[in-house]
Amino acid sequence: MKEKKFEEALERLEEIVKKMEEGNMTLEESLEAFEEGVRLSRFCSKKLDEAERKVEILLKDDEGVDIKPFTGGEENGR
Repeated sequence: MKEKKFEEALERLEEIVKKMEEGNMTLEESLEAFEEGVRLSRFCSKKLDEAERKVEILLKDDEGVDIKPFTGGEENGR
């Protein structure tokens, strides 16, 4: 069985959310969709955590000192 990719899982999760928001599903269909959505959400969260750990490893310098991570804000007031 081929391992699902993050992008595929996220796309499927978005489809499930959209379908559930339409409100045209039976209770049983909604529960099945919710279960699948929870599994996909956990899978995506795990993949994001793995990617974050890899980035943290790459951001360490040769002495093992962390390089300041990107925060998304402006540096030095610029």
